[in-house]
Amino acid sequence: MTVNRAVSIFAGFMVMASLALAHFTGQINLGQMSWLWLTAFVGANLFQMGFTGFCPAARILKALGLKDATSACGTGNTAGKCC
Repeated sequence: MTVNRAVSIFAGFMVMASLALAHFTGQINLGQMSWLWLTAFVGANLFQMGFTGFCPAARILKALGLKDATSACGTGNTAGKCC
């Protein structure tokens, strides 16, 4: 497991945990449709992406022409340094 995947798992878990804690302490009501479901969806996607490596947002952004981190400089430099 890479650091990036572990960070995604942790971030997704924290987003979903914060929503669950707010719901169960009565601060928010997830029983009604609200914009908080978008937050839950993002948290769940972060969490699953950490395990599976599949990210729908990444596919959409690639289709729009954005480049991967490995090819951002056009040199294939994977050391995290650009040009």
